[in-house]
Amino acid sequence: MYVDAILGAHAEVAELVAWCEPNPTRAEYYDTQVAQRGGPDPLPRYLPADLERMIAEQRVDVVIVTAPDHTHADLVSRTLAAGADAVVEKPLTIDADGCRTITGAVAETGRDVVMTFNYRYAPRNSSLREVIASGAIGTPTSVHFEWALDTVHGADYFRRWHRRKDLSGGLLIHKSSHHVDLVNWWLDDVPERVYASGALRFYGDEAAASRGMTDRPERGTGHAEDHWCLDLEQDPRLKALYLDAEHHDGYRRDQDVFGPGITIEDTMAVLVDYRGGATLTYSLNAHAPWEGYKVTVNGTEGRAELEVVERGSVEFDEEGRAVLDPSATPEAFAGDSLRPVGDRLLVQRHWERATEHPIPEGIGGHGGGDAILLADVFRGPGQDPLGRPAGYLDGLRAVAVGIAANESMRTRQAVAIADLDLGVDL
Repeated sequence: MYVDAILGAHAEVAELVAWCEPNPTRAEYYDTQVAQRGGPDPLPRYLPADLERMIAEQRVDVVIVTAPDHTHADLVSRTLAAGADAVVEKPLTIDADGCRTITGAVAETGRDVVMTFNYRYAPRNSSLREVIASGAIGTPTSVHFEWALDTVHGADYFRRWHRRKDLSGGLLIHKSSHHVDLVNWWLDDVPERVYASGALRFYGDEAAASRGMTDRPERGTGHAEDHWCLDLEQDPRLKALYLDAEHHDGYRRDQDVFGPGITIEDTMAVLVDYRGGATLTYSLNAHAPWEGYKVTVNGTEGRAELEVVERGSVEFDEEGRAVLDPSATPEAFAGDSLRPVGDRLLVQRHWERATEHPIPEGIGGHGGGDAILLADVFRGPGQDPLGRPAGYLDGLRAVAVGIAANESMRTRQAVAIADLDLGVDL
């Protein structure tokens, strides 16, 4: 996404000057992509240990951090200390130590950290923000937010490095930071107290054994006939990036979702109290038969309800591969009148009938928000009445709930976010 933006729509304001990448096969893959777009070939390559030297030698202004979550705090803080700004994918970091590292670096250097919360830019989510900010439902009193990940998308977190909590913080940090940020932004409020419950109930070897799912393949490649497997040979891009690269670092992108070593949860529920008085009830399920989310915001003057169906079911093409994008293959999802792909935002004030609030068309991925996000990242945010551009403090507020939730699941007690000592007053 970032490479395409730098070489395409934002080429006159951004220049790609170097890679910081430990795997030479993946660096070579992206060198080829850049060369095909008319960019420099090859770009200078640096290892993560040489990040500071890269920034100095290439006169880097901004480092875009797309590395695994557990590396974010180190890479962002070192980037700032070396004299560059940082753009970082969610989550900002995975634990309280990482938060303190980043907040300390920001305080010492005064440099910028941009969080790419692209879901803010999706028109359906922006529309809900508009409804709440307009006062149409009064002062928000509670939010109920249910997110369903299907057995294609949800299962994928249990194949990759995300399956280890020490690398990702679990889905309540890696995935839910998106969702918590949306609620923080919709309410324009700060989370204060968290209680959470969750477990690994569907994926993993113990859950599989309890359902008689034994004798599983260790990895998905070579098992394309198994819907639970990801066969890297079937996807040229994944083969080039992972299968052909694993001899350098041993990383397997296609681990069995019912294998051992999974330490994250797949079924979670969280209760969050906000400074302004509202309460969030949130659930995340990573093994649903459909994908999408439902949000209800209750207020003193009424109620707003957003329902989004991203995939109404898991469908397969002629080769047995799951269809990921309904917009690219609409015929695969045609005829589903009970759970059609789409979104709807209803607003209902007390003593009145419900009305449908229009949702404009978007551009690009993640619900139509990526193109607007990328313009803000590379050209700087302009005047935005919705306040969509996000900084490191927004990133902290989003991961704070996940960090507190992990602690709550460990202790079975409610956790005050102030007690986490994240390095700054949220």
